[in-house]
Amino acid sequence: MPVRPIQIASVVDQVHAALREQILSGELERGSRLPQETLAGELGVSRTPLREALRRLAGEGLVTLQPNYGATVAHLDFGDMRDAWTARLVIEPPAARLAAKRDPAAELDRMRAAVAAQRASADPAKSLDANREFHLALVSASGNPHLAHFVELLWVARISVAIYTAQAAQAGGTGAWAEEHEAIIDAIAAGDGDLAETLTRDHIARHPPVEPRA
Repeated sequence: MPVRPIQIASVVDQVHAALREQILSGELERGSRLPQETLAGELGVSRTPLREALRRLAGEGLVTLQPNYGATVAHLDFGDMRDAWTARLVIEPPAARLAAKRDPAAELDRMRAAVAAQRASADPAKSLDANREFHLALVSASGNPHLAHFVELLWVARISVAIYTAQAAQAGGTGAWAEEHEAIIDAIAAGDGDLAETLTRDHIARHPPVEPRA
């Protein structure tokens, strides 16, 4: 059997991942400037991979690039967040139906692991990561890479830890979400597309975005 080559993350990938994590965690605040010379020094890289990483982040909606001004962390616009939530209602429920028609064993394991992580974590940031991971795995289980790409873009920039915490409080805590997630998993595993779609739609509709306080 031929040996597969080891995949090593490029410098651009590493810079992108580091900045993405800092933005999603709130360490880099919305609206704050991202001076390239300073960032390159802090990350120990040249400005070339940094510029490429910033372009990727801009494509994900996490960074705004402006001529003659540079890069800033994108502001969280509530209207855009509601639009993303509406788009999820269009994408995720049918994706759950498609998943139930397959035998997505790996994705089901990924979803179960995400639910376990969500139940186990008292850290809002880690709980948000687990919640996001569940929904990304759900759409990935559809077997359609285009849907998976679309939902990744919808999830990556549209919610912060503060908003997630507010949503969870209204829902009765993240434990309630975990129970809803588990019901979706059971429906997919049973091959019940109608139920999987209905549960997913109800789950998303039950938790609309909460407008951030000024």
